[in-house]
Amino acid sequence: MADIHNQKIIILDFGSQTTQLIARRVREEKVYCEIHPFNVNIEKVKAASPMGIILSGGPASVYDHDAPAISSEIFELGVPVLGICYGMQLTCRMLGGTVERSDHREYGPARLAIRDNSVLFHGLSMAPDTHKVWMSHGDRIEELPEGFLITAESETCPVAAMRHSSRPIYGVQFHPEVVHTAIGSEIIANFLFRACGCEPSWTMHSFVETVTEEIRQKVGDGRVICALSGGVDSTVTALLINRAIGDRLTCIFVNNGLLRKNEAETVLSFLEQLKLNVQYVDAADRFLGLLDGISDPERKRKIIGEEFIHVFEEEANRIGEVDFLAQGTLYPDVIESVSFKGPSATIKSHHNVGGLPEIMKLELIEPLRELFKDEVRKVGEELGMPSDLIYRHPFPGPGLAIRTLGTITPERLDILREADAIVLEEMKASGWYARVWQSFAVLLPIQTVGVMGDERTYDHVVAFRCVDSLDAMTADWTRLPYELMARISNRIINEVRGVNRVCYDISSKPPATIEWE
Repeated sequence: MADIHNQKIIILDFGSQTTQLIARRVREEKVYCEIHPFNVNIEKVKAASPMGIILSGGPASVYDHDAPAISSEIFELGVPVLGICYGMQLTCRMLGGTVERSDHREYGPARLAIRDNSVLFHGLSMAPDTHKVWMSHGDRIEELPEGFLITAESETCPVAAMRHSSRPIYGVQFHPEVVHTAIGSEIIANFLFRACGCEPSWTMHSFVETVTEEIRQKVGDGRVICALSGGVDSTVTALLINRAIGDRLTCIFVNNGLLRKNEAETVLSFLEQLKLNVQYVDAADRFLGLLDGISDPERKRKIIGEEFIHVFEEEANRIGEVDFLAQGTLYPDVIESVSFKGPSATIKSHHNVGGLPEIMKLELIEPLRELFKDEVRKVGEELGMPSDLIYRHPFPGPGLAIRTLGTITPERLDILREADAIVLEEMKASGWYARVWQSFAVLLPIQTVGVMGDERTYDHVVAFRCVDSLDAMTADWTRLPYELMARISNRIINEVRGVNRVCYDISSKPPATIEWE
């Protein structure tokens, strides 16, 4: 069996908003990659035996006194290195060149003239100003390090790309990972296959085969319980483990009181089709009791994550000898819970990776923690899951707790459930449900004045959100038709008692996250 990790690209993150896009572009070329903070221990990088290293962009300037930097050993490993934007400037400065503030900043589209198409620009035209690229920088390289050549330029950036004359070190000032760079995919492919010598071996078929065997080896004769929510992530996790160990898997579906309208019945019906061994646990009162009076979103996540573990441990004790707990943790969960600057800058804790008690009796199995959401869906197709389950919109582990902003009460949850059900009904009826990444309602912790039947009201505000995305690492708000937005608003206000105002969220990620908490 082929080792799907034997060809690995390491991406060192300097805080760019598009670092995850670099990973997506590499994965799209069927090459495995991992994102690590820029200050990861050099020994860990060596131990990974990467085929290549990519240095991301970032918001700092390399000449700042506290500018993030890497070990100089990175350039001595003999491994191809590609610096992007800040990564290129850092490469230049660390190897003896000069970087200074530019007189002409470039933010947005630029035209690139290629001067050398030997490696990164192989197969691309060298005609002047042929290629549209995306720039985002206020600094520029004034003097190249010894041994480096200019390989591309733009009108205001004389060193738009560079390479060493004899060592596999490359840099581009623009961002090949964004869709606005028309030749971005070709550049990344040239780095992976021409510079690094990778082969396109990262496929979901090979992933299924490899991970199934890894689960079988890890579990041995043991038993596993799987935290099953009915979403694609946990369901694919369960199917993979079931493929590996069969009836030694027991799935636990917990009703934590934070589910959508009719969610428990819908999920159990789905799971019955897949012939998985599922135990249903109604723990709604237990979770809501712990959340009573809690408004801080991080505390909500931690409480829910820890209580899930307690429930699973109790269920494991009822089942008998259970050694492992399986979760549907994805790579974006891991990335967002480990900031490139350390814990102080973490975006948010995911209940899968941020809410676990320090001491847990069950050993974790997370077979999907290397995958993005679209890759998980491809795994689901490999495993024969029905398409209506594969393409269900994501639902967060903490459920409606992080969509009910402020304190949680049964009454507020009921308002949100009814409003959310209307959003989903109208999205499906209009055909828009299948066209977007995610759509849902949020209950705000405010009330506003309204008029209903010639009487003054002072009721709740509901926001609804629809976004387009590939992997949840970046997202853009969906431009829904006004008629659909009006129908959703009208139905919520007329049908959900206690709501007199509806708003539509037009924030993209970044700077906003998809979920409100």
